[in-house]
Amino acid sequence: MKKDIHPDYHDITVVLTNGDKVSMRSTYGEPGATLTLDIDPSTHPAWTGGPAKALDRGRVSKFNQKFGAFGLKK
Repeated sequence: MKKDIHPDYHDITVVLTNGDKVSMRSTYGEPGATLTLDIDPSTHPAWTGGPAKALDRGRVSKFNQKFGAFGLKK
């Protein structure tokens, strides 16, 4: 392997949204740095099974919203 091409892994502290602190190895910041999360698996709906909204704001929905009053039906 080539020398000096790999990132430096070091211990950091990760603070979850509920205040829990977890020590892990990462390339983030300097050794001993603290990373505070805004979203983590204990609060995000993708992991908790909470309500999820799927918004279709693609071209078709924008077209239907703009020209739907002209009698174009699906």
